[in-house]
Amino acid sequence: QVQLVESGGGLVQAGGSLRLSCAASGRTSSSDAMGWFRQAPGKERELVAGIRWSGGNTYYADSVKGRFTISRDNAKNTVYLQMNNLSPEDTAVYYCAAGRGIFKDSRRYDYWGQGTQVTVSS
Repeated sequence: QVQLVESGGGLVQAGGSLRLSCAASGRTSSSDAMGWFRQAPGKERELVAGIRWSGGNTYYADSVKGRFTISRDNAKNTVYLQMNNLSPEDTAVYYCAAGRGIFKDSRRYDYWGQGTQVTVSS
C-alpha cells in the first residue's frame, strides 16, 4: 500500500501562484511514477503533469505547459507541482496519484491522494 497526502491548495487571484505537495509513504517502491490530475465540476479527471521517480522524465498537458512545473524529491518521497500564472480555468480539485508509469488514463494509477482544492478568482 502507498499513502498519498496532498497539501498546498487554496484560493488565489488570477495571475498568482501556488505550489502543491504530495507526500508518499508506505510501499513507495511499488510505484514508478507520479501524476497530478485535476477535476473541475462537471468535467472528467485529467492528467495535468507526471514525473518518473527514476530519471525524472516529465509530461505536461498542453493547457499547462510553460506555467506548471512538476518536480520530485526522492529523499523525501515527495512530488511538487509549481503552478504559475494561474487562471480561473485552473480551478479544480487536484489529486496526486501513484502508478507504474505516466498515463493519461486515471484508471491506470494504483493509489490516490484525497485531493486539494485550488480556486482561482478573476
